[in-house]
Amino acid sequence: MKLICNGNDLSDAVGKVFKAVGSKTTNPILESIKLKAEGGALTLSATDQELYIEKSITADVKIEGETLVPGRFFAEFVKKLNREQIELSVAENGRMVIRYQGNEGVLACRSAEEFPVMPDVSGAQHFVIIKNELKDLIGKISFAVSLDDARPMLKGVNLEVEQSTLTGVALDGFRLAKCVKQIEGTTAMMSAVVPARCINEIAKQIEDTTDPVTVYIQKRYLMVDLIHTKIYASLLDGDFMNYKHIIPYNFNTVVTLPTEQFADALDRAILLAHTGSDRNNLVKFNIKEDMMEVSAGSEIGNINEKIVVKLMGNDLAIAFNARYFTEMLRYVNSENIVIKFTNAVSPCIVVPSGSIEDFMYLVLPVRMV
Repeated sequence: MKLICNGNDLSDAVGKVFKAVGSKTTNPILESIKLKAEGGALTLSATDQELYIEKSITADVKIEGETLVPGRFFAEFVKKLNREQIELSVAENGRMVIRYQGNEGVLACRSAEEFPVMPDVSGAQHFVIIKNELKDLIGKISFAVSLDDARPMLKGVNLEVEQSTLTGVALDGFRLAKCVKQIEGTTAMMSAVVPARCINEIAKQIEDTTDPVTVYIQKRYLMVDLIHTKIYASLLDGDFMNYKHIIPYNFNTVVTLPTEQFADALDRAILLAHTGSDRNNLVKFNIKEDMMEVSAGSEIGNINEKIVVKLMGNDLAIAFNARYFTEMLRYVNSENIVIKFTNAVSPCIVVPSGSIEDFMYLVLPVRMV
């Protein structure tokens, strides 16, 4: 194998695929980055068997071939050469010579024969969605996945493709986040549960543009085709929780309030609630007439803040883990939000106000003594 490529392009490609290099493995193959020189391109790929990332860059290929390089070392080394024209060549002894500005380094490589090969999903069912819409959907729900190994299906994001929409859902037993986006088209109705780490990496690598992106789904894998970059995610095997039956639809108290003021009040309340020995993040809402009082307390003191609201229905006193609200509010762009309550022991629903409700959030309250 022998090629010449731009150092900036190589550094960028290595940085992208390195996210899939195995870090907790005894298999040296999974700690490697595969380099394949063919035609007029150098293709880099890495996988930890859950996430697989492949990135191609333009290269002047003198001799076609493929090899495996130590992932972490190669990534760190190339990062320091990102302004150079770089020549990579692999001799028959399996060693790679890296030449740059009249200098060279030699790197021991491995055979690429044992490197995992991803299936061809070009014929699989797929849907097309605008890039920034997919990116926004992932951001609005992935924070709500479970971290509990005892419920592995809840450690992923559930994607449901219907005729004209993509619905994403994540939940952890205490809260649920749901987002619905329009799609450009689909070959079928389908669903998949994608591990949170994989779906978040996909969001990071998608540009924030209005260009379309194609997402392929087959039995074991989801693949996002970004033209010069392909990202595979191994899907979680099993059925996602039937979340629809836990979402309430009848409410006795509906409150509309300013998002920013609510977020600021929660930030101050949670600071006090988390300072005490309990560190329970417990914040109480006392809703009465045109006012919501946000309060928290610990052995060092207490805080009470009042927010003018628009109330429809009954007065209510209810308590929550404030973190579930503060994390959600980072992704709410509307000036006002609507919180819908049934009673003091049932989950509430949060939606943006004054716009299409593409985002919905559910959170369970904490029983007050």
